[in-house]
Amino acid sequence: MHFAQQLEAIDPAPSVVTVGAFDGVHLGHQALIGQVVAMARAHRWRSVVVTFFPHPVVVLRGEVPFYLTSPEEKRRHIARLGVDLLVQIPFTVETARIRAADFVERLVRIGMRALWAGPDFAMGYRREGTLPVLEELGRQYGYTVHVAMEFHLGGRPVRSSRIREALRRGDVRSAAECLGRPFSVRGEVTAGAGRGQSLGFPTANLRIWPEHALPADGVYACWAGLPGGIRRMAVVNIGVRPTFDQGSERVVEAHLLDWTGDLYGRPLTLHFIERLREERKFASALELVAQIRQDIARAREILNAAALPAIEAEA
Repeated sequence: MHFAQQLEAIDPAPSVVTVGAFDGVHLGHQALIGQVVAMARAHRWRSVVVTFFPHPVVVLRGEVPFYLTSPEEKRRHIARLGVDLLVQIPFTVETARIRAADFVERLVRIGMRALWAGPDFAMGYRREGTLPVLEELGRQYGYTVHVAMEFHLGGRPVRSSRIREALRRGDVRSAAECLGRPFSVRGEVTAGAGRGQSLGFPTANLRIWPEHALPADGVYACWAGLPGGIRRMAVVNIGVRPTFDQGSERVVEAHLLDWTGDLYGRPLTLHFIERLREERKFASALELVAQIRQDIARAREILNAAALPAIEAEA
């Protein structure tokens, strides 16, 4: 898959195009992009996904959306769908002011012959480029508009907002069902306070992109991915460690099962499989140790019962 950050830098070629934020690249996004790829291959055209970073709500509303995927993660997930070209346009105040007709003109210049979109799609300044407007522009510029049916799961549409809500509840199973894969976060292992080591359960503290979504505070059974395709079961705690650090900042720390070795400075990816329990304060270190042993036993049971998810090798 080729990658670009400007439409103007792309050589024209007959193309099937879709445009959107695609945060999470969930099952709904995958279905839409799959139709783009299928149509492009049928016509021997180029499949093109146009997306944005930061998310438009950051610029338009000043919100921090807590991304389900970083820009790099989104790029990898889209590449696996067989897309020929991904264009990730920096979204600025100036981008928000581009009129729909002007943006369509730019897409036509790169060779757009077909535009795929969801049923509530609109583009351009103040979302003026609704589907009827885009169809009218298509008659003018010689491209067709195709509307993908909204993807439903369990009687409800699959949307990024639905996945974020599941994560806020700690329901990583529901998030994975909507994503078509386990929800994951990636970070660099940094030095911590060493309390896990003193308790007999050394943990890797992760420095994670501050704008990345996280599941609710609690303890989770995860698969941990290390460079070289190494996989280990892990018990992961997200929260403020109230037994020792009540009121401190939120941390993500992972105890890798059956692992010895130095992880500091290395990238680590956590793939969340199931929530084990909420985070809580224990009366003593001994009580906490007893609970950690139960968490490890339960995590082994869960992770042994489930097939190793088809997750990419870590870079």
